[in-house]
Amino acid sequence: MKLFEFKAKELLSKYGMPVPKGVVASTANIVKDFPYPAAIKAQVLAGGRGKAGGIKFANSFDEAKGAFDQIIGMNIKGYEVKQVLVEEKLDIAKELYLSFTIDRRVGTTLLMASTEGGVDIESVPDEKIFKAHMSPLIGLQPFIIRNLTKALELTKEEGKKLGQIVRVLYNAYEKEDAELAEINPLVLTEEGNFVAGDAKITLDDNALYRHPEYKDMDRNLDPLEIEAKKKGIAFVKLDGDIGVIANGAGLTMATLDVLNAKGGKGGVFLDLGGTDDPQRVKEAFYLMEMAKPSVILLNIFGGITKCDTVALGVKEALEEKKMDIPVVARIKGLHEKEAKEILKDAGMIPANTISEAAEEVVRVRGA
Repeated sequence: MKLFEFKAKELLSKYGMPVPKGVVASTANIVKDFPYPAAIKAQVLAGGRGKAGGIKFANSFDEAKGAFDQIIGMNIKGYEVKQVLVEEKLDIAKELYLSFTIDRRVGTTLLMASTEGGVDIESVPDEKIFKAHMSPLIGLQPFIIRNLTKALELTKEEGKKLGQIVRVLYNAYEKEDAELAEINPLVLTEEGNFVAGDAKITLDDNALYRHPEYKDMDRNLDPLEIEAKKKGIAFVKLDGDIGVIANGAGLTMATLDVLNAKGGKGGVFLDLGGTDDPQRVKEAFYLMEMAKPSVILLNIFGGITKCDTVALGVKEALEEKKMDIPVVARIKGLHEKEAKEILKDAGMIPANTISEAAEEVVRVRGA
């Protein structure tokens, strides 16, 4: 579960994190008496708000109202803006990046920090990112904070204050069962204080039973996500325009990695899990068609799942919907030969390996 920025800041504030003064508004009149200058920020569960025009600055209520009218109702990566966060504009001396997340390759919590705050961490050169893994048995240790402040080349006073921020963020990350707790940018003001300029919190869905306070929270799901949730299909929206359907979380993530390595970018992915129910496969293809990808990459591995049964569902979906979206299919495993014959009859582009399939998808997309 992802939290809106204002909810993430409310959560962090509860643990002692300094955050800007702000108010959430769905109508402009709510911010009439707010002390300006201020930032007007769209509240959606997607990145890239600034580039999309979802963050504006105002020196007065009239400017804020104009910004509000422009932002409310915007569509940012498929999400409609229904509310904004109006908060005080900060006097910025430095911008840092700080986060705790799960490094699944190692199986432990990873602390990341950088002096390159305010931009996506993926675009920061690796040598400019401080990284430290933490044992789940002993957690955050003082020597890690010392190494962090040294790596960021902060003054002694700045390092002391940052240490407090790091402890607060880690405490919230642990106690709230988060998968990600990120502050970007972490602002060092002209007065020498650290403030969370932005915040992202992603909670572990598997631990939500321990947090009944989040049960009825608005998750800002778009219609496709709502439909997928009803059908029990794992559906995730990304930034690209290539649709990916695979069975199993590991295979799905590997497919996205290979696709990215070949120059493609996933836009939506659907995880069929272990099902080979043709009706469920058809529903997944219907959802994918509604997402309107430029091309679909189907990657199925049949262990327990029978490949031919999956292929029947795919063929029926294509015939019933008369889909004109090209589909590249790579299918391996139980009843593979029969499945390939079915997919061939359905007019799909075959591939023998995931690497070959990804290359073909990129070729078809560019044709």
